[in-house]
Amino acid sequence: MPNPEAQPHQHRSRTRPSTSAAVSARTAVRDRVPLRQLLRVASVASGIQFGWALQLSLLTPYVQQLGIPHQWASIIWLCGPVSGLFVQPLVGLMSDRCTSRFGRRKPFILVGAASIVVAVIIIGYAADIGWWFGDTESNRPWAITFFVIGFWILDVANNVTQGPCRALLADLTSKDARRTRVANAYFSLCMAIGNILGYATGSYSGWYKIFTFTLNPACTISCANLKSAFFLDIAFIAVTTYISITAAHEVPLNSSGAAHAEEGAGESGSAEEAFMWELFGTFRYFSTPIWIILSVTALTWIGWFPFILFDTDWMGREIYGGDPNVGLTYDAGVRMGALGLLLNSVVLGITSLLMERLCRKRGAGFIWGISNILMAFCFLAILVVTYVANNIGYVGKDPPPTGIVIAALVIFTILGFPLAITYSVPYALISTHIEPLGLGQGLSMGVLNLAIVIPQSPGLGAVNGEHTINEGMNGSAGSEA
Repeated sequence: MPNPEAQPHQHRSRTRPSTSAAVSARTAVRDRVPLRQLLRVASVASGIQFGWALQLSLLTPYVQQLGIPHQWASIIWLCGPVSGLFVQPLVGLMSDRCTSRFGRRKPFILVGAASIVVAVIIIGYAADIGWWFGDTESNRPWAITFFVIGFWILDVANNVTQGPCRALLADLTSKDARRTRVANAYFSLCMAIGNILGYATGSYSGWYKIFTFTLNPACTISCANLKSAFFLDIAFIAVTTYISITAAHEVPLNSSGAAHAEEGAGESGSAEEAFMWELFGTFRYFSTPIWIILSVTALTWIGWFPFILFDTDWMGREIYGGDPNVGLTYDAGVRMGALGLLLNSVVLGITSLLMERLCRKRGAGFIWGISNILMAFCFLAILVVTYVANNIGYVGKDPPPTGIVIAALVIFTILGFPLAITYSVPYALISTHIEPLGLGQGLSMGVLNLAIVIPQSPGLGAVNGEHTINEGMNGSAGSEA
């Protein structure tokens, strides 16, 4: 005969797990980082991209004025792979183990932002500094030297800032894949906002009239305009950095936590061990999905790198038929290419806003795959448009037909969709798969960056062999690495 006293007890024991689960679910929802906080943390990406967009708009005439010779191109372009291969993974590992009372990521974000300010000042005042050291209008070795130094500092500083910022977003959304996707979509959105504001600022040619002190014998109108716009960049990066580092309330990593982090980095991970050995030693912990993410990322960037490097140059040369050193046709094409990149950034921003909805309905992997297919079709369309433009017969004689220009702008615009996916989904996926391994989000961002910069290295030979620095600088603005 059933014991009537036992039945209520059995009923209560059966209901406890569901009640406990409900309480846990409510606690998890309550502990979620608010979306507005994630957006504030990601806002520093706007400041970074604002500066890159300014350079895309204004750097070409400045570089021509400095007279940077072809042989310096290889030195400048080395900074991308070097900083991507070493700086971001190293900074990621250091931020994972940082025991500062201000937090693990925020000190690096602050140092990186301060370095960006220093870099843009050096670049903007390179002509002035060279003049002080004895440069003349026809010979500017000191100006070129300081420009290259500033550009190296800028590239390194971007890696120092971006890696910890993405890692901080991953820290705030750990164990919540949906929130992680939203955080990286916000980062992509802020990059788009920075691009749009930067292109708009760069399109105005009268900043030197506002900052009149920038114009002098060493620095003519194009130089003064760039320098003046950089003052706006400094103000913008200062504001966005302040918003970002005050939004996140990091818990300082104590000594025991640091020891645990070092232990989680792998059996061979010790403070005395060589950094690169430790970095590559973590590869043995990677699962198959992680290797797939890294492989697809590398293959994707093999496609993106030529576009980012030669987008406006392609418009100036192939569509407008111009020559960088002859006439104004090439400059008109570059400006039209910049308009295409502005439209690209608008689509990038809209896609970032819709990212979570798209991934929730179809899955992040599916959206990533579709975006890569669309990217491939767009690149094929570039080949088709180039072929048509070269066979119509207007190149070198007449302005390009409206239809050709519109087709090129449409391609630029559509590419904003896969670019938004590239800037967000791989980071969310790698963060989700790395987190259970306990290797640290900073290191995971550095490892993913290796998959981005390694495919770029073989392209440097083609850049140095076929194009001058005046052309190559046009593509620097889009590099995440």
